[in-house]
Amino acid sequence: MQSNEIQAAQGYAGDITAQTAFEWMQKGHCALVDVRTDAEREWVGFVPGAYPVAWKQWPGMKPNEHFEQELLAVCEKAGVKRVALLCRSGVRSVSAAVFASDYGIEAYNILEGFEGDPDEHAHRSQSGGWKRAGLPWKQN
Repeated sequence: MQSNEIQAAQGYAGDITAQTAFEWMQKGHCALVDVRTDAEREWVGFVPGAYPVAWKQWPGMKPNEHFEQELLAVCEKAGVKRVALLCRSGVRSVSAAVFASDYGIEAYNILEGFEGDPDEHAHRSQSGGWKRAGLPWKQN
């Protein structure tokens, strides 16, 4: 891994692009963890091969009380201590990365998330994110 792939961050390992996360996942350098809600993954789409571990859950965006245990289980199953965390826009995944770092996990935030920020018409997936980058994803 090249250090220029990683942007420095406070409280967690750093920020990476969706492309870098995909490459790391493909090479077995990390587990890709989707921290969006079950509803988001079901209705908006998901990344094949990503581990679903919600940071917060719908309705009400209540914190997942089992996040730590579920994330540690992912690391054990994947045989890694490095995770790339994906949310809708790269905001929730920062909080999840800070939390994960407190438990000894090398956690990276995926910049722009799955859908990126909204454009001038309040539409997502138009100006950034995993989907816009043309990386693999599916929708039910």
